[in-house]
Amino acid sequence: MRYTIDINRTHMITLRPHQERIVDRLQNYNKGQVIVPTGGGKTLTMIMDAKSSMDRCNSGVTTVVVAPRILLAEQLCSEFMEVIDPNNSDPYLHVMHVHSGETHHVSTTKADKIHLYANCARTMGENVIIFTTYNSLHRVMEADIEVNNIYFDEAHNSVKKNFFPATEYFADIKNADRCYFYTATPKHSLAATKPGMNWSVYGQVLANIPAPELVEGGYILPPKVVVKQLPLIKGRKVMYADDCDNLLETIDDNNIDKTLVCARTTKQIINLLTHSDFCAELYQRGYSWMTITSKTGGIIDGQKVNREEFFNTLNTWGKDPEKKFVVLHHSILSEGINVSGLEAVIFMRNMDYIGISQSIGRVIRLGGSEKKFGLVCIPTYDRVGISTAKKVQAVVDVVFNQGQPAISEIRR
Repeated sequence: MRYTIDINRTHMITLRPHQERIVDRLQNYNKGQVIVPTGGGKTLTMIMDAKSSMDRCNSGVTTVVVAPRILLAEQLCSEFMEVIDPNNSDPYLHVMHVHSGETHHVSTTKADKIHLYANCARTMGENVIIFTTYNSLHRVMEADIEVNNIYFDEAHNSVKKNFFPATEYFADIKNADRCYFYTATPKHSLAATKPGMNWSVYGQVLANIPAPELVEGGYILPPKVVVKQLPLIKGRKVMYADDCDNLLETIDDNNIDKTLVCARTTKQIINLLTHSDFCAELYQRGYSWMTITSKTGGIIDGQKVNREEFFNTLNTWGKDPEKKFVVLHHSILSEGINVSGLEAVIFMRNMDYIGISQSIGRVIRLGGSEKKFGLVCIPTYDRVGISTAKKVQAVVDVVFNQGQPAISEIRR
């Protein structure tokens, strides 16, 4: 079956074959897991399914979309509205955010206000879409509203101890008519006392899209792993000057114009920027730099900016073929956030399989015509770099050679 969305009667969006398969499965099952590699266009399948649900029902539909971070909740809202109501002209569609972030939409974390807003719309036979985070999902649960569709994005986050009760609540057919869990990196539990994405709560796997299929179809790029072997540092702590020199050498040797750096700690980022020649050396090479952490907020070329300006600038630079820049972060940009144009990721720290897979996903999205692969660089000059290189290569083999998702296991 071919699915097509007509936006403004001029721009048609047609789903790719793997997206059609996902939507078909959602139409036939009221709960389950959808495993799609990063960059595979999973959000559009949520949107299409939600839109189809609203089109079928004349009495109003309540949809909940859950994300791990406020930034991603806001991004998902933009993507949903761009397709479902691009001109902001549908008087029968209402949008609410349930989290502590700023938005121009109606926003609250009060259960009674969520209840009133959703039920008033339902009484009028109108549609409501609620965008929330795992951290605030319990507020939606406490609101005691009728939920018709709920989509868990980056669903591996839902197994965390403080998130799981609300997840389990909405996975019950009594509390949500339809419930779907999306992730590129499932998290399973081998420990009896800790939750994982088991069948009893999360349902069966409705779709498992292999990464090689998406590469062959031209929808994502293959990763290319480059291990930069540098002189090992023994007998003393790695100094920030070492980090600076080795990072610059990795950028120079691979001729990288737009790169994401996964730093070991926020402290490492701050010291690179303030206690080494890193910024000056970047400037001499014609690069700008930016960083965002929970401690420092957003900074662009030394100037503190709000998050909206940070991400607007990041995407503007990503789309500019002439712009050269380096983005440093610890974890904020690893998961879900769409960034245009990134050519490479440099791992300065080790991560679990989920973190590695999600970070690689930032650079395998399609870019300019000259971009043939996503570059994955690991400078090795201490034990951390050596172990990181081994784990990154293992993830790439599982996901892109074997065509399996990178599954993380809780063992104790």
